[in-house]
Amino acid sequence: MIAHLRGKLLAKHPNQVIVETGGVGYDVTITVPTFSDLPALGDDVALHVHTHVREDLIALYGFLRPAEKQLFEKLITVSGIGPKLAITILSGMAADEMVGAIRGNDVARLTRIPGIGKKTAERMVLELRDKLPAPGMPATSIPVTSAIEEDVLSALVNLGYQRPAAEKALAAVAKGGNAQSFDHMFRSVLSRLSK
Repeated sequence: MIAHLRGKLLAKHPNQVIVETGGVGYDVTITVPTFSDLPALGDDVALHVHTHVREDLIALYGFLRPAEKQLFEKLITVSGIGPKLAITILSGMAADEMVGAIRGNDVARLTRIPGIGKKTAERMVLELRDKLPAPGMPATSIPVTSAIEEDVLSALVNLGYQRPAAEKALAAVAKGGNAQSFDHMFRSVLSRLSK
C-alpha cells in the first residue's frame, strides 16, 4: 500500500495531481484545500496517501496534512460514503469546521456541503461523533514519533485493528523501550492487542 508520496509536481488541477517519483507519475485525487496549498509545478511535494483498492480499480487519494487524511479515512467508514464523496465533503468544508459540526450534532451545517443530504449528515454524526478528537486536541491522541512506529501502526490498521486501540498499545510498547526493530515492535504490539 502507498501511504506517502514525495516527488516532483508534474500537473495540478483542483481535484487531481500527478507526482513523479522515481520516474513514475502517480495520478492522485486531492481535495480543494490541498490544491490551494500546493507548491508551483516542477517543485517537490510530499503527500500523505490513502490507497483505495477495489476489484476494478486502484486509486490514490492525497493530502498535505495527516489530520485531513485521518478524517478522510474516518468518513469512508460511514455507510453510504465512498472515497469520491469523502473528497467532495472535505472540499466543501474545512476539516476542523467539519469535526466541530459532527461533534456538535450540526446536521444543518453538514447538509450545506454538496452531495450531503439529511440522512447522510445524520449518519456522519451518529457514526463519527465519538471517534473524532475534541476541538483543540491533536488529530491523533498519541503522537507517532518514529518511522518504525508509523509502519507498525499502518500494518495494524491494514490488518483490521482500530486505530485508537493500535495507537494505545503502540504507545505502551514504545514507552517500555521495545523499539529495536519493526519485527520486534510489531510482535510486541500484536501480543498486547490480543490480550
